[in-house]
Amino acid sequence: MKVDTAGPGDGTGTAGFFYLACGLLLILVFGLDLVIPLGVAVGVLYVAPVLLSLWVPQKSFTLAVASLASILTIACFFYKPPAGELWKVIVNRSISVFAIWVTAILGLERKTAEARREEAVREREKALEDLKILRGFLPICASCKRIRDDEGYWTQIETYIRNHSEADFSHGICPEYAKKLYPDPD
Repeated sequence: MKVDTAGPGDGTGTAGFFYLACGLLLILVFGLDLVIPLGVAVGVLYVAPVLLSLWVPQKSFTLAVASLASILTIACFFYKPPAGELWKVIVNRSISVFAIWVTAILGLERKTAEARREEAVREREKALEDLKILRGFLPICASCKRIRDDEGYWTQIETYIRNHSEADFSHGICPEYAKKLYPDPD
């Protein structure tokens, strides 16, 4: 069973789409932030490009988007004249920056955990592929003890088991047959 671990941002063409979409969203939110009064927490909308950036395989891109979103949130505070009480504006901007970074950090943590889980699944599948287990009926000759394989050939039991499992053999003689083969000269 093969697990498809490819996400939307794993291809080269789709990664470019996400770069462009994140850039456009950053510009759109910045434009809204410039138009809407400072007392409104428009900076929280920067969470959208941060979430979108998580689809790109490089973690550094998400950190770059979160950093740029934070810079734009703070820059807009200094660019526009304060409207209303200054402490509310500062609290709203702080909440926006906090939301941006919480989203980025939790998203990257989830991405890391998902990558670890996918690696564990791949390792498990590889281990299952390497595992050899004998199952089912083994047609065996009542006289010579050879086993008939799936192709109809008769092979020695030792060879068959060695080829279909990880078992190996060492030969010896049990006490009963040792007496039959090598009787005491008494």
